[in-house]
Amino acid sequence: MNKGSITLQGVGKYYKRYASNRAKAAEILSFGRLQNHTAHWVLQDIDLSVAAGEAVALLGYNGAGKSTLLKLIAGTTTPSAGQVHLEGRISAMLELGIGFHPELTGHQNILMAGRLMGMSGDEITQSLTGIAEFSELADRLDEPLRTYSSGMQARLAFSIATAVRPDVLIVDEVLSVGDAYFQHKSFARIREYRQQGTTLLFVSHDFGAIRALCDRVVLLENGKKLKDGPPTEVLDFYHALVLDRERKAGIVQQSAGQAGTSTRSGGGEVTVERIELLGREAHARSLLNCGEDSTLRLTCQVHADIPNLVAGIMFRDKVGNPVFGTNTHLLGLPLTDLRAGETLQLDFTQALDLGAGSYSISYGLTDASDGMTHNYDWKDGALVFELINRDYPVSVGMALLKTKTTAVRSGCATPEGRP
Repeated sequence: MNKGSITLQGVGKYYKRYASNRAKAAEILSFGRLQNHTAHWVLQDIDLSVAAGEAVALLGYNGAGKSTLLKLIAGTTTPSAGQVHLEGRISAMLELGIGFHPELTGHQNILMAGRLMGMSGDEITQSLTGIAEFSELADRLDEPLRTYSSGMQARLAFSIATAVRPDVLIVDEVLSVGDAYFQHKSFARIREYRQQGTTLLFVSHDFGAIRALCDRVVLLENGKKLKDGPPTEVLDFYHALVLDRERKAGIVQQSAGQAGTSTRSGGGEVTVERIELLGREAHARSLLNCGEDSTLRLTCQVHADIPNLVAGIMFRDKVGNPVFGTNTHLLGLPLTDLRAGETLQLDFTQALDLGAGSYSISYGLTDASDGMTHNYDWKDGALVFELINRDYPVSVGMALLKTKTTAVRSGCATPEGRP
């Protein structure tokens, strides 16, 4: 195995459940003769391979088994079934404050946590200055950890965990308690280590961070691997699961050309039968100009009586990051008392003030502005279009800000020797 590679084969983990404390005590005192427990499996039949240098996100509802899986890989707990193989040095941020003692100073906790991570005395000593500088806690390291805020503890934990570049770095959402500035700083270090070959296992519900950092996403549900694939494909599938968690409506994924995979879900009470992006001449096009006036047209068919409809749209860049979104509720257009058999045409008109590149459009038809109450029809990657810049100065980025520039010079003396 290469340093940083991870392989899991048939991995499972269960915890014992007892009907009462008396039943637990009886089993313990029987020295294995009695089995008074039932096995509660939190992970089952997990096969997973992560190549050295790869970045993989773990995603799922609370209780899906993400943290347990990371603990098995990190070696802080042992599997009940299967095998875990890991090559190289690992650094894990599993829980805020794990390995810390609240009565010890920040400096003392650095020494203790470094030892727990397997760092040598020389490595810890050489890393002290870097940890203090990166965490920006140099003036607080002689104070007890109990005086630190959760954000300060996260700064210290991350600075220790990444003081020496590991072969495998595990981060389990602890950065979410830090301030925005330190999150940017931490992600910059993660990207730097990734470029140097560090393998990353990442648990987060920040879809933007997952898209920016990760090559793959593994979706867990009820302790089993549900999906493993490219970030946009799995994130869209997870989003559809969240929308239809209660009703478990069918989720359909299919190839969408440049958009990769489109994901559609919903109960079907009202559906989008056609989606078109019209240019300034009112013709449907897939190639438009930056800054061009456009109309996104949704042609919908109503299949059942519904009291309220909210239609929303979302423009995304080529990796799936949101660029712009709105809906009929936010735009002040009420859609009420729709009847089965109706056809509804919805037009969203806007100037495409976006930079050159490829974009996709998603839509959602729901009964509420938050999109989470009742999903009628939702499709990510429903339409893909390309923008080219013909009329504006060359710029970079996804926004097209129509900028003018002026310069005023004053107080400039004539150089010596020139008229």
